[in-house]
Amino acid sequence: MLKPSLYGFTLPQLEEYVRQEGQPTYRAKQIFHWLYQQRVQDVEEMTDLPKNLRSTLAQTTLLCSMKELVSQKSQDGTIKFLLELHDGATIETVIMRHDYGNSVCVSTQVGCKMGCKFCASTLGGLVRNLTAGEIVEQVVLCQRLLDRTHERVSSVVLMGSGEPLDNYDASIGFVDIVTDPEGLKIGQRHITISTVGLVPAIYRLADEMRGITLAVSIHAADDETRSKMMPVNKAYDILTLLDACRYYYEKTGRRITFEYALINGHNDKIQDAQKLAKLLQSLPCHVNLIPVNYVPERDLTRTPQDQIRAFANELERLSINATVRREMGSDIAAACGQLRAQQARERI
Repeated sequence: MLKPSLYGFTLPQLEEYVRQEGQPTYRAKQIFHWLYQQRVQDVEEMTDLPKNLRSTLAQTTLLCSMKELVSQKSQDGTIKFLLELHDGATIETVIMRHDYGNSVCVSTQVGCKMGCKFCASTLGGLVRNLTAGEIVEQVVLCQRLLDRTHERVSSVVLMGSGEPLDNYDASIGFVDIVTDPEGLKIGQRHITISTVGLVPAIYRLADEMRGITLAVSIHAADDETRSKMMPVNKAYDILTLLDACRYYYEKTGRRITFEYALINGHNDKIQDAQKLAKLLQSLPCHVNLIPVNYVPERDLTRTPQDQIRAFANELERLSINATVRREMGSDIAAACGQLRAQQARERI
C-alpha cells in the first residue's frame, strides 16, 4: 500500500498524526515550517524534530513522490514541466510569469474524462485522480525553482490537466493546505478553480463560502454549439449552468470568470458575441477570450487576430467586461495536455 504524502496533510490532520505518535501538537507546525518555509526534500533535514519522530515520518509517509521528466522554457519566461508520479503516470505543471507575480497552473487528474473537443488533456481519457498531496507537491516543486531567484508563487490556477470539481475533495484539500498561514500562505483570493461546469459541485463550493475565484469554461452561447464542443452540456445546459454561477456569485460575492476559446468557424462570429452578451448581461462577470491552441489530434484552427479583437470589442460595446488572454509559452507545448500527449506519441 502506498504511503500517504506529507504534503497531503492539513495542519489539523498533521496535529492528529503527531498526537497519535505521542508527540505534542506543536510538532505539526514545525513540520509545516520545514515543508513550506524551508522546503526540505528529506525528513532528516527537519533537525528540530526528535529522531524517533523523523524515523516514523520516513517510515510511514512520502515526501518527494514525483520527478521531473522534461522541462521547457519559453522566451516569455513560462516554464512547463512534465512530471512522473510514483506509478509512472505523467502530469503537467506550468509556471507563468506576470507583471503582478508568478502564477502556477497545476493538474488535478491524470488525463480527463470531460471530452472537450479542443483540449489535449482529454486524449486517452481519465487515468486517475491526483491526491491532495500530489497537487500540493506541484506548487512546492515550482517554489523550489523560484527560490533560486528569490521569487515566490503568488497565485495558483487549478487549470491544468483534469477537471478539479470532478476530483472535489482533493482539490479543496489542496486549497486548505496551500492557503494555511503556517504553510505557503497563498490567499484564497489568489486561487482560481477552472471547471467545465459541473453544476452540483458549483453549488457545493458556493455553500462552503470560500473566497476562491471560479472560472467557468463556457466556449459557446447556445446549447447546440456547446454540446458539440463540450459533452458536459448535455448533462447541464447553459441556463442550468448560469443559474449555478449566479448562486455562486450571490453566496460568495466573487465575480465569475467565463473562459471562451475562440475557434475559427465555430463560435467566433459577431452574432456569437451578441448572443454571449445577452446571456451574461445580468451576471457580474468577466469574459476571458482565448485563442485556441493547435492540437495535432484535433482539426481546429484559431480565429484570426483581427476577428478576435472585433469579438472582444463587441462584448465591450454591449457592456460585458472582456479581455483577450495574453499568450504565454506559445513557442513550447504550453496548452493543457500537449506535452504529455507529445510524450505519449513518441513512446508509440
